Parts: sequence; structure tokens; C-alpha cells
Amino acid sequence: MKSDFPGINSSQNINMGSSDIIKSELKDKFPELGFLIGDIRKSFIEILGFEIIRIGIYEEALTHRSYPAQNELKSPVSNERLEFLGDAILDMIVAEYLFVFYNIDSEGTLTKLRSRLVNKHSLAVCGKKMNIESFLRISHSAAKTVQAGNETILADAMEAIIAAVYLDLGLESARNFVINKMLPLIVNESLLDDTNYKSRLLELVQAEGKKSPEYIVIEEEGPPHNKNYTVGVLIEGIQSGVGKGKSKKDAEQVAAKRALISHYL
Repeated sequence: MKSDFPGINSSQNINMGSSDIIKSELKDKFPELGFLIGDIRKSFIEILGFEIIRIGIYEEALTHRSYPAQNELKSPVSNERLEFLGDAILDMIVAEYLFVFYNIDSEGTLTKLRSRLVNKHSLAVCGKKMNIESFLRISHSAAKTVQAGNETILADAMEAIIAAVYLDLGLESARNFVINKMLPLIVNESLLDDTNYKSRLLELVQAEGKKSPEYIVIEEEGPPHNKNYTVGVLIEGIQSGVGKGKSKKDAEQVAAKRALISHYL
């Protein structure tokens, strides 16, 4: 039976693995566009943190659909197709990461946590911290919207770059890029966005079926009008974070933040 989808149930693919099919189909696609060259290429590779093979894929990942509007290109390209693929790959990698490293049974809690980590804002901030904006091929008017705070263009470019890494170097390289390069930046941003660390810690601990965190005062220093508190947070009786503050509440929040970073992020 013949499939309506290319590459599926095709007789010539019987003896080919899926990765071989993909490589075969992409062999003549993504020609080099000629703007990631010389020092620009070196700088881009330094930001990624690894060598790349097919530069044309990354050039397309950095090309916004607005660019051809002001340039006469024989074959206009944009990163929208790569963005589509990168979005799915990113969701899978982060879902896998949470599944492996978080002992949480609740599908709803895992989904909520993934949404906190992966969204347009966090991706855009990640792209800005990696200076991806300076490599974008984009129209002047669209560039102005990015400078004015438009997060979509930069977030979409990050997803497209993930797809480029996947197509160029494979899933393991894409996984390493997301987990080791992107997630640390995203986690820091996530922590800055929501400063109620006690609430977040409680939610995660309870989702694992554990008792609520316990906060204990380790030390009080200073005169009554200017005290400093050191507070520890215990999870299942084990000290998981220590914080200092001018009040017990402040110290508890710092301790909860330390516990989040050490055990959950």
C-alpha cells in the first residue's frame, strides 16, 4: 500500500534507516547564502560552542521572512520551516530532561514546569544573552521591532537554530546544545521572573509525594533592631538550602531558591 506521505512505505526505503532517508532528502538543500563567513562565522561558532558542518542550514535559521522584501534574491528563504521543526525538538528535549531528572508523577505539574522553562520570553532572553540578534538577517523595520522589545523574532530564531543543529549534527548535539548551553540561561531567567521561591519549592516537593519543606532558624545575629537571620530548609529531614536575610521571611526565600537550584533546576 502506497502512503500519501513522501518517504513512508516507499519500496526504495525498505533497506534504509530513517536517518539515512533524512540525509538523502536534505542532501541538496540548504545551500550556503554567503553571510556567515570569516570572522562572523568564527564568532557564531564560538557562541554555539562547537564546530558546524553545513553552514547553509544555520544561515537559513538566521534569516527572517522579512529579509527578502528588501533584497532581490533568486530563491528567497526564511527560518519558518526550521522554526517549526526546532519547536518540536525543543519540547521533546525539555520533556525528556524533566522526565529523567524530576521524580514527579503528575503530568500536569511536568507540563506546567516545561511551560515555565520554555516560552517566547525565555527563548528571546536566551537569544539576547547569546547575542544571536547580531547575526540575524532581517529587514530594517523588523530589526526595529526587535530593538523595541519584540520577542517573537528572536525566540523563533532560537528554535530554528536548534533545528539546524539537529539536521547538521544529530539529536545528541541538539540535546547538548539545549541542556548545556540554553537551559542554564533559561533557568536563571525563570528564577528572576518568579521570586516566590517558597511556593515553587513547595509545589515541586509535593508533586514528588514528599512532605512540605521545613524551615529552621540556624542563627540570629545582631541587635534587636538590626538582626540578620540564617535559615535552612529541610526536605524529608535533609538540609537542602541555606539562606540569609534581614528577616526570617527573606532568609526563607533565599534558602528555598538555593534548594531549587541545587535539586530541581
